Amino acid sequence: MRNGLLARTARRRQARIGAVLTLVVVVIAVLGPVLGPLLTGFGVDDFAGRPFRADGVAGTDDLGRDVLTRFLAGGGPVLLYALAATAIGVVGGAVFGMLAGYSGGRLDSIVMRGGDVLLSFPQLVLALLAVAVLGSSGLLLVLVIGITHIPRVARVARQATLAVAGQDYVLAARMYGVPRRRVLATEVLPNITGPLMVEVGLRLTYSIGYVASLSFLGLGVQPPAADWGLQINENRIALIVAPWGVLLPVIAIAVLTVGTNMITDAIARESADTTGEAVA
Repeated sequence: MRNGLLARTARRRQARIGAVLTLVVVVIAVLGPVLGPLLTGFGVDDFAGRPFRADGVAGTDDLGRDVLTRFLAGGGPVLLYALAATAIGVVGGAVFGMLAGYSGGRLDSIVMRGGDVLLSFPQLVLALLAVAVLGSSGLLLVLVIGITHIPRVARVARQATLAVAGQDYVLAARMYGVPRRRVLATEVLPNITGPLMVEVGLRLTYSIGYVASLSFLGLGVQPPAADWGLQINENRIALIVAPWGVLLPVIAIAVLTVGTNMITDAIARESADTTGEAVA
């Protein structure tokens, strides 16, 4: 069992930089709805001037609303939906993957072949299809993105479980008749946290992109709500004359993605180094 993976990862410079980048965007997303009106004097839906006015702090959007106010208020949906979809994908994938790797046999085949069916559809295309058929809503967006993550996480969890299932402490627990769910929870899960933490970062990064993409296409958060993906779509036609309506959410999404990727890469490197030291 490898303790303190996150603590060891935090000592890496790459992880610290990624954490700072991620934290900046998270603070903007959480505090932005309160700070926006205080800084600009305008509400999210208030008329601030003629459309696509370039003067002021960040100008106005396609309907004459203040860009900075809407930007500060638009990060919450992206972050919330991405976190929820990641949680569904990682928890579901970990459960199915551990069950498949630990039990083997028919259950393993059923779980893996079911995952293959989902993997045959590109994630974004499957999300687009579900939203187009069932309608756009935040809950549906989270469920669809989360479900598309499950087979990918399950494969990683299954492979990690197979490496742990033959260890003496797992065999001893099985010999003493410890229930399967308890073996998985107390013996297997703590020893596959490294690969799962890497998957958390990867799935969160992908979820951010999918949520923003679907909102950009008009299949996620709906107007007049403030949302970064929707804001890019609303203001892209005036990118040259009033660029901040597009650049602010693009920069925020890019910084958040880079930050989570750096943390994920640091966790993967620390996990690999720890595994190499254990083998040696």
